[in-house]
Amino acid sequence: MDYGALSLLPPLVVIVLALILRTSFEPLLIGCLVGFSMISYHDHSNFFTDFVDTLKKVLESSDSVWVILVCGLYGSLIGLMVRSGGTLKFGDWALKKLNSKRGALLGAWGLGLAIFLDDYLSALTVGLSMRRITDAFKVPRTMLAYIVNTTAAPWCVIVPISTWTIFVGNILESSHVAERGKGLSTYWTMIPYVAYGYISVLIIPLFVLGVLPWFGRMKKASDLAMETGQLRIREFRMGDPIDVSPLNERTSPRMSYFLLPVIVLIAATLFFDIDALKGVMVAVAFTFLYYLFAKLGTFGRLSETLFKGFNSMVYALAILMMSYVLKEVNDKMGLTQYVLHSVSPYVNKELLPLLIFASLSVIAVTTGSSWGLYAVAIPLVVPLANQLGSNVLLNCGAVVSAGVFGANACLYSDATILTAQSTECDNLENGMAQLPYAFISFGLSCLTYILLGYTVH
Repeated sequence: MDYGALSLLPPLVVIVLALILRTSFEPLLIGCLVGFSMISYHDHSNFFTDFVDTLKKVLESSDSVWVILVCGLYGSLIGLMVRSGGTLKFGDWALKKLNSKRGALLGAWGLGLAIFLDDYLSALTVGLSMRRITDAFKVPRTMLAYIVNTTAAPWCVIVPISTWTIFVGNILESSHVAERGKGLSTYWTMIPYVAYGYISVLIIPLFVLGVLPWFGRMKKASDLAMETGQLRIREFRMGDPIDVSPLNERTSPRMSYFLLPVIVLIAATLFFDIDALKGVMVAVAFTFLYYLFAKLGTFGRLSETLFKGFNSMVYALAILMMSYVLKEVNDKMGLTQYVLHSVSPYVNKELLPLLIFASLSVIAVTTGSSWGLYAVAIPLVVPLANQLGSNVLLNCGAVVSAGVFGANACLYSDATILTAQSTECDNLENGMAQLPYAFISFGLSCLTYILLGYTVH
């Protein structure tokens, strides 16, 4: 069934209800039910059965199991590190080095650049470790969340190796853009064409250093924080806050309680070929045993902390799983195909990269899907670019940029949800405050793709 423009309705319902209700899970659920109602009407099926079957399909998929385990175990690791006092000690050390508001913000940006292997790792680690430091200089949580979010996924797509570059490299191979085994090296030649990635990352210090002025909700939040000390506009309600009470009050906290688990996490992730799940499993096991032998807590107390940390991620995971169901709805209704086929008759080869970036950005923002978008769109874009005689890698770079823009601009993307969780800043408050800044990078990226479209052959 060709749903045409009707395929836009479910994601639009989600966005409108999210803005009205100021929440994420319920709009996603309603949007999915609207989509399944439309599908069942045309297919003469039971919409509730379709919904339940798709929910089961999503929860049973290997990708969803991977995300649940990775995010939950990151929560466990964060819970252990916070209660060890290691993050507190790291904050005390960083406060001596970063002695101003600008220094704290640049520190968050720099730490985000240093942790480039995976956007989940970056968003959760930087938000957790920097929020106490930025709090000391009355930096609103929305400002910290903007920097954390914009140095997570955007940076991961422009470094030589990360979970993102490996994933897209595999798609380039399956789409016959790269030879078998050369997907990653082919991606490296595509990095200059991932315009949104480097523009959004490089624009951050311009705002921090005052070259560009803060404005909008971010400016209001900053003024409120400086005047009253209030760092959040809205109360954080995305699940239970992480327990910050010390595991052992008689033991002095050490910075090694924070640094060693992070080092092991990064090293293990690298050792297992950038496998975030194996990396965090090793890190959790190491941290548990390290704290046990350091007598920070009993076996039972450490186990309790581990499960409480996992539980702190449950609400965020519920939102992510429902966004995956929405992606299934969009795929069933042919949203990506509709948008690409709608624009293709009206574009020449010079403007194709711009049209691909702009049209797929709409899909990424409305669905919250990045990797799913890549899997669907790149195989469609490659023959379209070849047909028009446009540079294939340039257009694939535009697809990657669109997915990253969606990760920043979508109110319920995994990047936004995990950033909100680590900075303890409501995801809608965070999303609405950073949206104008994401659109600045979007506009500059559009201009870049016009320029590249006419100069790259």
